[in-house]
Amino acid sequence: YKQEQVMKTVHILLVEDNEGDIVLTLDAFEESKIKTDIKVVRNGKEALDFLFKKGEYASVESPDLILLDINLPIFNGHDVLKRIKQDPSLKKIPVIMLTTSSNQRDINMAYENHANCYVTKPLDMDGFVEAVLKIEEFWLELVTLAG
Repeated sequence: YKQEQVMKTVHILLVEDNEGDIVLTLDAFEESKIKTDIKVVRNGKEALDFLFKKGEYASVESPDLILLDINLPIFNGHDVLKRIKQDPSLKKIPVIMLTTSSNQRDINMAYENHANCYVTKPLDMDGFVEAVLKIEEFWLELVTLAG
């Protein structure tokens, strides 16, 4: 008999304040063959409220993967990353820094704070969509995520 491959929905938290990048990211994931449920928050405080299930985020599903920008209002991506990786219930969630910054200091700081990978956003649309699809292919098809 043929085993049914049950495709579970992958929950992704996108932490991004640039509307254009949000639209591109959502469009890129729409092209994919993986079932994803993407939630978007637009600043570091909303990201932490979401992850710690505070206020309006009390009943959200915890993400399987976090796409985190660095240049965010309120708390920046480095602050958010630190909080995620210091928390026993959150630290196993892969965090991908997806940012325009190619500054070596930002890159080093992200890895020092246990980012799982660092991707510099390509500036053109096709490059951006391709980068998102590669992230997805690697993290959602190749890698086994923590349960």
